[in-house]
Amino acid sequence: MDNLFIERLWRSLKYECVYLHAFETGSEARAGIGRWIDYYNNQRPHSALGGQTPDEAYRQRADRLCLAA
Repeated sequence: MDNLFIERLWRSLKYECVYLHAFETGSEARAGIGRWIDYYNNQRPHSALGGQTPDEAYRQRADRLCLAA
């Protein structure tokens, strides 16, 4: 089951970033993919997270765990 989530991430990365940009060097690819990962985690809402970004969902969960402790 864990593989399903990483496969979906790789699919999104390829179709939303790699296939849309003609990176000419490894440095360009690294920078472009880094920007996409930042966008994916901090700006892109995810339906599986109720429209939250992964960062919002993580912080919300961390806050609840701190309150429970």
